Amino acid sequence: MAEPIRVVVTGAAGQIAYSLLYMIARGEVFGKDQPIVLHLLDIPPMVGVLEGVVMELADCALPLLVEVVPTTDPAVGFKDVSAAFLVGAMPRKEGMERKDLLSANVKIFRTQGQALDKFAKKDVKVLVVGNPANTNALVCSSYAPSIPRENFSAMTRLDQNRATSQIAAKLGVPISAVKNIIIWGNHSSTQYPDAGQGKVTANGTVKSVVDAINDNGYLQGSFVETVQKRGAAVIAARKMSSAMSAAKAACDHMHDWWNGTAPGQFVSMGVFSDGSYESPKDVIFSFPVEIKNKQWKIVSGLTLSDFAKTKLSVTGKELQEEKDEALSVLDSNVSNL
Repeated sequence: MAEPIRVVVTGAAGQIAYSLLYMIARGEVFGKDQPIVLHLLDIPPMVGVLEGVVMELADCALPLLVEVVPTTDPAVGFKDVSAAFLVGAMPRKEGMERKDLLSANVKIFRTQGQALDKFAKKDVKVLVVGNPANTNALVCSSYAPSIPRENFSAMTRLDQNRATSQIAAKLGVPISAVKNIIIWGNHSSTQYPDAGQGKVTANGTVKSVVDAINDNGYLQGSFVETVQKRGAAVIAARKMSSAMSAAKAACDHMHDWWNGTAPGQFVSMGVFSDGSYESPKDVIFSFPVEIKNKQWKIVSGLTLSDFAKTKLSVTGKELQEEKDEALSVLDSNVSNL
């Protein structure tokens, strides 16, 4: 049996973690022969709920789960971890401006970045799920200078899964028949779900999604809007935010980062921008990536339509604004110390 690896989940008493912890502990992310020590980090008011989660994990009798470490202390939570799922964040409340939300989250992710820097393994893979995920990941990385910044990413896999599911349903094919649907930009309503590079296999033949659907009005209209607004639609129906699908997407994201992507297949990850596709540099921007040996690489040389370029420009502008706002919050916090 392999040596156990330590994995931390923050917001461990919350909704998303409730589905996520089981999937990780079952071996769906790191492999069916990889023992796990789970670190469950949450805030002091959630300690009672956390105890219940610990009991349930014990009652699942999961063979790969070697130990569970529940804690409210980031020093314990991040100690020697090889992978981090940063799920806990301040949710947006009614009447809250984006700046208020950023301000609350900047403080959370600064603390977590500092703890990762001090206590985690230097090759730790950090996935930020808590929103605003792209900018939270940027803040977190900036406070963990000893960890390579390519080890930080934000989750746009939920959006990719949503988009892939919409295309499969539209074409009447199984999910597994649709590949390379991309999410560009921010995990927000400005993101651009792009079927332009997508491939579909039907009756043994591979063709482009654009040709198979043959309806640009749909691909540039209701398809994009449905994916952009899916989170709000789930809240309206369920009276709570996406939890099961977010947990599954977090598992998909980390699984592919850990194990690699199949040849010719790419996945969407929010990663540090190098300016590819005229995106702003040094923001966390969702790109199509290929992964090998736990290293992601932005897929280059894709041809984008003028419509796509316009959409990338809008989401890039929002990310630059978010970054500037977050940095101004950080500056004012520093001057208040």
